[in-house]
Amino acid sequence: MSKHAHDHHAIAHPSGAPGAAVAFDPETSIAGSIRKPVSDHEYAAEMGLLQIELVKLQRHVIASREKILLVIEGRDASGKNDIVKHIVEHLSPRDSRVVTLGQPSERELAGWYFQRHAAQLPGAGEIVVFNRSWYNRAGVENVMGFCSKEELEEFFQSVPSFEQSLVSGGVRLLKLYLDVGRAAQARRMAHRQLDPLSKWKSSHVNETAVEYWKAYTDARNAMLLRTHTTLSPWQIVHADDARLARLNLIRKALAKLHYEGKHHDAVQPDPDIAFDFTPDCIASERLAL
Repeated sequence: MSKHAHDHHAIAHPSGAPGAAVAFDPETSIAGSIRKPVSDHEYAAEMGLLQIELVKLQRHVIASREKILLVIEGRDASGKNDIVKHIVEHLSPRDSRVVTLGQPSERELAGWYFQRHAAQLPGAGEIVVFNRSWYNRAGVENVMGFCSKEELEEFFQSVPSFEQSLVSGGVRLLKLYLDVGRAAQARRMAHRQLDPLSKWKSSHVNETAVEYWKAYTDARNAMLLRTHTTLSPWQIVHADDARLARLNLIRKALAKLHYEGKHHDAVQPDPDIAFDFTPDCIASERLAL
């Protein structure tokens, strides 16, 4: 384990809000996790501040005609859907979109792999959030055998140049990976079976996520190592605590983006929860095993 995983200390929230200090316990999760949950009051207050910051960002993007693309990836039950909902909740729907593509058609399967994703890229003055993206190929398609080894290798070879073309074309690309631990994933998957409002999330592929944990871990590691570049780096967000994951993913994204009137203290993420990916994150076991 990394030194980080063996440290016991209190972490204060960057905002300095009263009662925001939380206990750090390495036995609760991967790489040490925050054990004390965020109170309802604190969570509502912090999320409210961040949603105001998101509105400021959108105003700036519209005025400056920028193009913002957030790519949010993660294992099944890592909390992607809820985080996306919180990001766009108070944004203008005319100037923001959520993209969640279904299964490709026969025509799309026969074409350029990135074509249907390219059609959904942001225009000037627009914020687009991909809830899953072209990285489906590196994850579920790879693990479940929906693509060949040759297609996977072609994908890895093509991603850097594809993303470089986006950045060169003026797209501000942020790639965020939600890393959920094995126990938390299993718990959430079991809850889906009991909650009638969550059953829509269940499918054969979703239900095998726990069974194929090791394969998905290997796929995640390969994806991060082979597609993390200077122009389009990955950001990691620990997702065992859903509330802390939502708050810190939004903070991480806002901290990386320029916009007028930014409340810098409000958008500083907890570095034990949201951090820049580096290759040594895998060797030091900073990600879920």
